[in-house]
Amino acid sequence: MHQFEVSAAKASRSENKSLDSLKVDENSGVEIYKLSDAPKILRDTVTPDIHEINIRSESGKKEGLYYFKYLYQGQYYVLAYRDIGSRTDDMLYKAYSNPSYPVLSLFEQLEKMFYNLLIGVLLLSIIMAYIFSSLSSKTIIKPLLDLKDAVESDQYNLNELTHLPSEVGILARAIDDKNNKLEQYLKREQLFTGDVSHELRTPLTIIMGASEVLQSQLQDNPKACEFTERITNTAKDTSEIISALLLLSRSPEQLDAPLTCINQIAAKEANRLSYLLQFKPVRCHIEADNDYTTQVRPELLKMALGNLIKNAFQYTDSGEVLIHIDNDKISVADTGIGIPDNMMPLLYERFERIEPENLKTEGSGLGLSIVQRIMAHLDWKLTHTTNESGGSTFSIYYH
Repeated sequence: MHQFEVSAAKASRSENKSLDSLKVDENSGVEIYKLSDAPKILRDTVTPDIHEINIRSESGKKEGLYYFKYLYQGQYYVLAYRDIGSRTDDMLYKAYSNPSYPVLSLFEQLEKMFYNLLIGVLLLSIIMAYIFSSLSSKTIIKPLLDLKDAVESDQYNLNELTHLPSEVGILARAIDDKNNKLEQYLKREQLFTGDVSHELRTPLTIIMGASEVLQSQLQDNPKACEFTERITNTAKDTSEIISALLLLSRSPEQLDAPLTCINQIAAKEANRLSYLLQFKPVRCHIEADNDYTTQVRPELLKMALGNLIKNAFQYTDSGEVLIHIDNDKISVADTGIGIPDNMMPLLYERFERIEPENLKTEGSGLGLSIVQRIMAHLDWKLTHTTNESGGSTFSIYYH
């Protein structure tokens, strides 16, 4: 208790001093007072909780003074210590390391161990999460990439994926089944097109031969020769249509594209279909600055232009049909009845056609759908606009 008495003596000498003038020795550390001998400033406010006040050291610097009350062998004491930076940390470390305070020392060691263990567990969790996410992502993504490669390949080899029990296997089996159905459909279409062309060419050849013989025998009858010539031309046109349909059934990469004169095709089609204007006050005019050419099979261009010119001739009662050709497009404009608004969404649908009240027309509603199919096959563009004075304008952009 000698230390307590010394501390008490210090406290009695400091009892009447104010907080601002309280001086503490620079070399003092933790000090213990009896509660009754503690400075009045501490005795009046001390509790079992830790408090902090500001004091002024001998050098004049302000420092923090921490103090609290505790019970020891039936006597209350006050423990006070100053916050003087690293010295305070050293003193606290020595206090914790002192054998007189084994609980504090053990707590400090356990705290450090727990902190290091927490950091180690956190780093280990991050590493394990990264490894697990990498492995799981590769496991999930690899079958999808294999499925993508199999679908994009020309062979559609999905046999290695269809047996998988996962969702990828289910998707692979569905795609494989769809591919098989599409392949069968394409084969049926190709067989149908080939069979139809083969079966129709023979009777068309017979018709053309018979009409030529009949025309030679009826040379003295101009009216009959006119009908036989029309039979021959119709048979030739039908044969060309069959050839064009056969070309459409083949992929564009397999077709050759010779240099074709657009002006000649347009003139031939306008002349061939001129019978539709025989009893109408309609004039057909072809407008072109030069002879324009493009790389295309003539059968396909003939079918596309022929359908557009035929529609213009059929649905125009009076006025003019203008075929304009330039370096970018081919336009067929008419002054006919135009296309009603309710037909615009169905413009290129199969078997959809306009039925005017006082105008008789022939056709099945396949013309524009065939033209649109040819445009897609050639990677060209077909547009429609309504003329301000009435009628329609269809334009083929071939460049």
